[in-house]
Order: sequence, then C-alpha cells, then structure tokens
Amino acid sequence: MTPRRRRSPGLLPILVLVVAAGLVLISCGPDDTPSSSRAVPGLDRGAEVYASSCASCHGADMRGTDKGLSLLSILYEPNHHGDASFRSAIADGAPQHHGTFGDMPPVEGLSVDDVEAVIEYVRAEQARLGFEG
Repeated sequence: MTPRRRRSPGLLPILVLVVAAGLVLISCGPDDTPSSSRAVPGLDRGAEVYASSCASCHGADMRGTDKGLSLLSILYEPNHHGDASFRSAIADGAPQHHGTFGDMPPVEGLSVDDVEAVIEYVRAEQARLGFEG
C-alpha cells in the first residue's frame, strides 16, 4: 500500500483571509463624509445651542467675528482655558483679556445641560478641526 500524500489547503483559505483583512482595514479607514452630513449623537444639541447663542460672536465656523475671538485659537485649548473657564464665561461673562473685543457678557437663558452640551460640541470641533496659532 502506498502512503497517501496530504493535500495542501490551496490558495482559497489564504485568499479569503486576505479579502477579510482588506474589508476590516477599509472599514477602519478615514471617514471622508462631510461633517455636515454626518450625524454625531450627543453633539446635535450642543451644535444647536452654539448656533443660537455663541455663533454671532465666535463665528458659525468657530473662527471668530468682529465681536469675538476664534474658539479654534490656541488660547482656547483645554490646558489654557479649561471647561470651567467656559462655564464661568457663559454664566458670568468674562473681562477682556485676549484680543480687543471688549468684555464678554453672560449668555442668558441657558440651562446647565445646554452649557455642558455646547462645551462638549466646542471641544469636539476643536479636536476635529485643530487649533490655530
């Protein structure tokens, strides 16, 4: 009796593995979907509050206006102006200490949840867009 030779598994299992790995890598790649069409759960409320209460001075794109500084300025990074600074400025206003825009008045009519939502939104946008010098 002649011994049987073992058959090699062939290329099919290797091909399946390569295709599966490729699909995983593609699904983990960068998301090229424009931010305006990408829903971010939990940030929608912050975006609404920002648009209605902050954008007129700090800009719809957070890059400032003739009434207020850009929130993308490195001055507003968390190690310089932490979340507590944002809470205080929103609730009590803030004296001018950067730029020449004058004092920031308190923002009236926001709940604690509104304030937290807008801070979360601003921080997410800062992380997404980066800071400017």
